Amino acid sequence: MYTDEDLNLAVDRGVFSQSSVDGFRTLMETSKHSSSVDEENFRLIGGFNDIFIVIACSLLLFSLRWVVDLFSEQLALLSFVVVSWGLAEHFVRKRKMALPAIALLLYFVGGVFSLSLDVLSSLERYTPVFAAAVTAVAAYIHWRRFQVPITVAAACIAVVGCALTGLLSVYPDAVYSMMSIMFVGGVLVFAFAMFWDSSDLARTTRRSDVAFWLHLLSAPLIIHPVFSGLGILEGSDSLLNMVVVIALYLLMTTLSLAVDRRAFMVSSLIYVIYAVSSLVKSFGGVGYSFAVTGVIMGGALLLLSAYWHDVRQRLVAQLPQLLQQRLP
Repeated sequence: MYTDEDLNLAVDRGVFSQSSVDGFRTLMETSKHSSSVDEENFRLIGGFNDIFIVIACSLLLFSLRWVVDLFSEQLALLSFVVVSWGLAEHFVRKRKMALPAIALLLYFVGGVFSLSLDVLSSLERYTPVFAAAVTAVAAYIHWRRFQVPITVAAACIAVVGCALTGLLSVYPDAVYSMMSIMFVGGVLVFAFAMFWDSSDLARTTRRSDVAFWLHLLSAPLIIHPVFSGLGILEGSDSLLNMVVVIALYLLMTTLSLAVDRRAFMVSSLIYVIYAVSSLVKSFGGVGYSFAVTGVIMGGALLLLSAYWHDVRQRLVAQLPQLLQQRLP
């Protein structure tokens, strides 16, 4: 399995000419009747060997932590972090395996956060703040070494967590503004995602993969506070609220089309499924609400997927020229 980055490397090393690679990409687009940019490609798995390696790494890491924990919890967490890094040196830096890269990154930052909470427990209410800060720094170091695309999103989660816990530590009453702060964090992450996206409009480098994970993170950070403010998550499923939820999702779908990111739309899908399901219930279809919701949403998404390129082309054509120049 070869990626756009592999093709770019082949061009840089003189194996292929740029014109032959461009011709190959055009051929693939023609045969699939879809632009490669619209496919939103990212590396998740290179083959079953990726799954095999992840299972083996997980078994080793969690078993090691369990054994060492008999002697010292902090030593167990430290060994978990160190071995995660060591495994990444081989399977990520040398072998460049996709799924193990994601798994080992998550194990590493999770281990760093747990270890920081344990070591810094004497700081009491400030412990989560410094633990999140240490995790963000660790994620940055991991990124500099291994360049795993999801690492930037992991660092953003740590930064947002650090900001939230830091604010709560200084101003406990800020808990009432938690959703607003989360919304602002989501907007900032979305802007950061667009920074990465706009730097690779053809989506042929790792920068596009980084943007993918950031969009996947930004959507729930934005949509959760909005839906929570409407009272949807507390059981307020009035007809008006449900209609507003669907209208908001249509707005997010339009935004997804404009930036050409299905990930942004999909990560907030659970909220609109709940809304449509509640609407069906309100009209008496209690027993079949989820099934009917699945038919409605599944059909709508498949229809949009089939005509994604054409719909997006018409939508982007209506946007200002300045915006068009920054979109794929």
